[in-house]
Amino acid sequence: YDGKCVFCRIARREEPGTALLPCEDEDLVCFRDIKPGAPHHYLVVPVKHMGNCKTLKKEHIPLVKRMMEVGKAVLQKNNFNDLNDVRMGFHWPPFCSIAHLHLHVLAPASQLGFFSRLYYRINSYWFIT
Repeated sequence: YDGKCVFCRIARREEPGTALLPCEDEDLVCFRDIKPGAPHHYLVVPVKHMGNCKTLKKEHIPLVKRMMEVGKAVLQKNNFNDLNDVRMGFHWPPFCSIAHLHLHVLAPASQLGFFSRLYYRINSYWFIT
């Protein structure tokens, strides 16, 4: 836990302005992005503080898969079922604003605006899927 990290505080329910969405995984939390790039834009975050996506190793593959499953489940709970029209990924440092691992879940990807299409561009220099 890093008391200076806003995502750590959100995960511990210490940020009253951020509502957590129902999540089936006790090691992860999910909430809406404060600057949504799509009609559905959620962040899936490990409760335990982890560095950004650059710190991921092979042993983290199950964690990332669980993060993606939580993202899909939250979309479905919010009446979005076209999982072929979803974009998920991480901003690559130095382009991530919070140094706590977080997966962006955006849908429908087909409705991303001009700037969101750039900012969340698939496998770009700054966003990896």
